[in-house]
Amino acid sequence: ARGCALDLACGLGGNALFLARSGLETVAWDSSETAIGKLAAFARGQGLSLTPEVRDVVAAPPEAAGFDVIAVSRFLERTLAPALIAALRPGGVLFYQTFNRSRVSDRGPASDRFRLADNELLALFASLRIRVYREEDGVGDLARGWRDEAQLVAHKPVGA
Repeated sequence: ARGCALDLACGLGGNALFLARSGLETVAWDSSETAIGKLAAFARGQGLSLTPEVRDVVAAPPEAAGFDVIAVSRFLERTLAPALIAALRPGGVLFYQTFNRSRVSDRGPASDRFRLADNELLALFASLRIRVYREEDGVGDLARGWRDEAQLVAHKPVGA
């Protein structure tokens, strides 16, 4: 209900807006000046506690123990995983969702460099306590379900 949240590589800030509307003091980082400008104008108009910032998240990752919630959606930079874990406060929650290599449809990046291998999120964030993990790939009826992405919700144990 309270705390500080980060929407990393936020784009137009859908997660940031949700987090700010939920009462969290929210920062949103993206390298696109255009996206950050649009998000800042919208957040001001809504009166939300949201601080958008143009930031190269690879060159300037989040500081240690700075956030209670971190959301990453449709962005993959594997080298950031240790910094994201460190940036979570004890008990903090990570939501991470991005494309995987299953390619059930044409959605997502063309290059596998920007797609997760099977169960890769589990390996990248193994030190966190997994609460939700979803990766359906090509299992079952391909016309139904959630395809082409992996999703993880995990928290940092207190005392970690």
